[in-house]
Amino acid sequence: MHLFCAVLAFSRWRFVAFADNERATTTLGFIAAAMDAAGGVPLKVLADRMGCLKGGVVANVVVPTPEYVRLATHYGFRPDFCHANDPQSKGIVENLVGYAQRDLVVPLLTDADITGKPVDMHAANAAAKAWCVEVNARLHSEIAAIPDERLITERVLLQPLPSLRLQIGPAPVTRKVDRLSCVRFASARYSVPTRLIGTTVTLLQDGGRLLIIEPGTGEVVADHELAAPGTASVHDDHYDRPRPAPDRGPRPKTTVEQQFCALGTHAEAFLVGAAAIGNTRLGSELEILLALGAAHGHDALLGAVARAVAFKRFRAADVRSILAAGAGTPHPRPAGDALILALPTSATRSLDAYKFTPPDTAMP
Repeated sequence: MHLFCAVLAFSRWRFVAFADNERATTTLGFIAAAMDAAGGVPLKVLADRMGCLKGGVVANVVVPTPEYVRLATHYGFRPDFCHANDPQSKGIVENLVGYAQRDLVVPLLTDADITGKPVDMHAANAAAKAWCVEVNARLHSEIAAIPDERLITERVLLQPLPSLRLQIGPAPVTRKVDRLSCVRFASARYSVPTRLIGTTVTLLQDGGRLLIIEPGTGEVVADHELAAPGTASVHDDHYDRPRPAPDRGPRPKTTVEQQFCALGTHAEAFLVGAAAIGNTRLGSELEILLALGAAHGHDALLGAVARAVAFKRFRAADVRSILAAGAGTPHPRPAGDALILALPTSATRSLDAYKFTPPDTAMP
């Protein structure tokens, strides 16, 4: 795990981030991110003599790489490098590195040792961002001021940020969101919000995670752990609701079918149930059922069909029997609470009143 630190000389405003490598694209990206977070571009950027930024050294003067020059030209600052073994030229940054190592890195590594899990780079950067917010709002011991408040004054001297951010490194990976609201990357599928179906998104691999970015706004719309090839990583909150089951209900075509289905949901349930039990005469029985409706009335037929569905009786003869029974059909209800009635009371007497006492038979 590598630590990147940047600090503004006047306000002591600090920027800290973690990376798993020290490649040129990573370092240049952090320099750009630091200036974006500060809200401006300084006239000079003093950097350490890092191999990814150093193209050569002539008379102890560092020649920056073409990629670093391209970044400096785009943002409008002059690249500068500190001298080797010269604390005075880079003391501010070295103090920040030591402070971040003691106050930020050590707790992260301690937690990793306790849990036995390696430090997650995404979580480490989230902790670094929160740490910067905390320390930049705290009184600095050397300048006796709060860096966030001093940054307001220093930002007046900074140059404005360019309207477009420079593309660093190779072209970004883009994918079109399919109808399942997913994109494919390295033979795995990753979900994105359904509102992006049919659009093109940018994929960014950040350590062991895959960030999916909406190009128009730069918003990270999905954050996934890298999945194994052939698997999928799906977040439920990317979907508004569960995918509905396909509708395979009745679709009437003939006049008789249309008239029967027009009776309502109970008639459609009767059709589905009759088909499930294998009623091969269902087509001809629809005419019988409609005739029963003409004889007994529309409401009576609806009630009979609903009762037939409730008792799973899916033949025309069953409906005819229900109509013939009329009001005499029982209407069972599920069991409820115990029936408690107030019973009448009557006068009672003690059992002693019925006690038998034998007469005294002794002779006088």
